[in-house]
Amino acid sequence: MISDRFVYADHAATTPVTSHVREAMAPYLLGQYGNASALYRKGREARKALENARRSAAAALGAAPEELFFTACGTESDNWAIKGVAAAHPQKRHIVTDAVEHHAVLRACESLARFGWDVTVLPVDGEGFVDPDDVRRAIRGDTALVSVMAANNEVGTVEPVREIGAVCREAGVPFHTDAVQAAGHLPIDLHSLPVDLLSLSGHKFGAPKGVGVLYVRSGAAILPLLDGGGQERGLRAGTENVAGAVGLSIALTDACAALEESLPRTAARRDRLIEALCAIDGVRLNGSRAQRLCGNVNVSIAGVSGSRLLAALERAGVAASAGSACSAGSAAPSHVLAAMGVPLDLAACTLRLSIGPETTDADIGYLVETVPRVIARLRQ
Repeated sequence: MISDRFVYADHAATTPVTSHVREAMAPYLLGQYGNASALYRKGREARKALENARRSAAAALGAAPEELFFTACGTESDNWAIKGVAAAHPQKRHIVTDAVEHHAVLRACESLARFGWDVTVLPVDGEGFVDPDDVRRAIRGDTALVSVMAANNEVGTVEPVREIGAVCREAGVPFHTDAVQAAGHLPIDLHSLPVDLLSLSGHKFGAPKGVGVLYVRSGAAILPLLDGGGQERGLRAGTENVAGAVGLSIALTDACAALEESLPRTAARRDRLIEALCAIDGVRLNGSRAQRLCGNVNVSIAGVSGSRLLAALERAGVAASAGSACSAGSAAPSHVLAAMGVPLDLAACTLRLSIGPETTDADIGYLVETVPRVIARLRQ
């Protein structure tokens, strides 16, 4: 039987576009449709909106406007950071990353390896943490870049980015962080954070899909990923998505401004979920309990197939996932859980529930009641 009740618990995959963002974008989808590179009035209006969006997004992140470049998504931002820095340092042939990165980072590094680059993939501990000392030991004289994510998209572990950045600063090596899951959900101040490049994606915090940002600290060497026109100060070719940039800036500003209130509230709801699920026999929490994204719950459930559980939850009106949305449908076990040492049989029995600021106490109550009931039924 399919439930009339619906709870969206997959915010790590994507988030609903907020009403404020929709209203702000509407003019640039309708009457103000000019190309930001055009010199006539509609083009100038579009250019003004684009630069205002850049200033707003930069202010939310503690960056200078000229350090932000609009992209199509987090994957493009990751690829550009890694391949663009590599291209700018042809005399250096070594990159350091870690085993639990998003595939956008890992496969970008694999692409460089096919062209002769040496890639060091660092291990993580049982909670998914990268050890800053491992980063220090991995850096060599020919290291062009270190890339370690800010927070893991599957298990929610928040990495020690500040400490890793300090190691990279001391060694004089550029540091990139994939902050796609962190932006809008954790405080980020790029004025003080020792990061040289940072990637984010708008649809993870209330903006539409199809727009992202790459932050490049002033003075950091990077070459374009895309060849074409001279948009984005000659570094990112392609007609700018003005409406998307406006939406991203509004969503990011709103999310960052609300963090002081929303973060503890969402974390309390997350903890209620974790306590309810971990009270079930054979359930283990994946990722760090203490250093965790405020909306992430990732558990392995002994004896329950992840795919069967997701199907049963959907019939019960719950939208959830087994891990990264980008790997949905893959028969391969999670590379994140494998790197953390989770046994294969448990990795195949994983559930990720990710909530957002609009998730209500009533939604949490429904999840706390429904998920254990579905698990018990499947075990029978």
